[in-house]
Amino acid sequence: MSADLMTSIMFDEIQIGQTAELQRTLTRDDIALFGRISGDLNAIPIDQACALRSGAKGVVGHSLWATGLISNLITQVLPGPGALYQGQDSQFHRQVHLGDTLTARIKVRDKSGENIVRFECMVSNQHGETVMTGVAEVKTPAERIQIKRPDRPNISSQHHDSFGALFEAAESLEPTPTAVVHPCDPISLQGAMDAAAEHLIRPILVGPERKIRAIADAEGIPLAGVEIVNVEHSHAAAERSVRLVREGAADILMKGSLHTDEVLAAVVHKMHGMRTERRISHVFVMDVPTYPKLLLISDAAVNIAPDLEVKRDICQNAIDLAQTLKVESPKVAILSAVETIRPKIQSTLDAAALCKMADRGQITGARLDGPLAMDNAINLEAARIKKIHSDVAGVADILITPDLESGNILAKQLIFLANAEAAGVVLGAKAPIALTSRADSVCARKASAAIAALHADAIRRGIREVTG
Repeated sequence: MSADLMTSIMFDEIQIGQTAELQRTLTRDDIALFGRISGDLNAIPIDQACALRSGAKGVVGHSLWATGLISNLITQVLPGPGALYQGQDSQFHRQVHLGDTLTARIKVRDKSGENIVRFECMVSNQHGETVMTGVAEVKTPAERIQIKRPDRPNISSQHHDSFGALFEAAESLEPTPTAVVHPCDPISLQGAMDAAAEHLIRPILVGPERKIRAIADAEGIPLAGVEIVNVEHSHAAAERSVRLVREGAADILMKGSLHTDEVLAAVVHKMHGMRTERRISHVFVMDVPTYPKLLLISDAAVNIAPDLEVKRDICQNAIDLAQTLKVESPKVAILSAVETIRPKIQSTLDAAALCKMADRGQITGARLDGPLAMDNAINLEAARIKKIHSDVAGVADILITPDLESGNILAKQLIFLANAEAAGVVLGAKAPIALTSRADSVCARKASAAIAALHADAIRRGIREVTG
């Protein structure tokens, strides 16, 4: 039978004990569209802050969304097209959180006259915990119906709320002293002062004072009370900013209007830099409207063609950041073009080695799987079709790309084609480095500052180790 067709199962063909099941992950679009269509605009499923105040761990889904999965099974699978609901008895046992993967299952309990079938219904989450139970009473179709399986509509509410928890967590911190390196254009200066206005950082502006003040005057940016360290040019600004970190006067570096290479050259200087035993790497923290949680991508800006040893550090830096962002055991997908090991594709060999390194404790704090192609790393259905059984496949928190080119292309695709917001930070040095681009939105700049502040706080409190 073609997978593109749905065919009803007749009353006489249905057996006592017969089952059907499906699996779905709750996304922000599911929550927003369900609320809009049903008119149920309860703030707990929609607003992060309200959900936390109510005692939830974060944004939760509408309870009836779980019942909708049962309806999906009945009308599309068993009995399928033509089935008519007669009644539904439902009990809800726990909340469904954003990003939860639910398995809905129905089982034929009994049959009675007039083509009536009763189903035991159960929905459970990815932890095996029961979310909903009940009984559905359904009338089977009088004649067999076969129809083309409809395409799932590609509808997005374009919500950007994954950064919300970051901002709330950062608001509880004292403003972090931050060396802003050469903020000598309106965008970088305004970005630093916006972060200061949000009480995320306490900026120390490092650069030519006359030029900084001239830009502030021209753009109407107030600098009252802001410390300025006067140096002649961008190279000197990078070196002095790194020295401020080494001396304990700053806990974050923030890139201004100079090239990234200038900042990083000062950071990795053997004598006067901020080097540790670990290789530095860049992490994009992305809020993608079509993905139910924050997505970390590394490395897309620093290491051009990393070898296995460097990839180990790239993984560990990203894992440490994910844990700072309250992902207790992040799921790390090591990306390649395929999901099987191919000796002629080096990235598949590296992926397999990284997974074994995690097994041996050389990478800690996360679950790794790879090689995984992009589709089965972030889409459960793609992973199911390819028969990949994994805790990571389809639900990754972190994507480790084969090289800088693929990582940069992936991140820019998500930003410009999927309307994602992306914050950037460099890790592996003695302090986090907030990297911003001229094309970054206000939200992305604020998120970069918030993430750097949170990680700096974790380092300061000894939660994140800095070695070397």
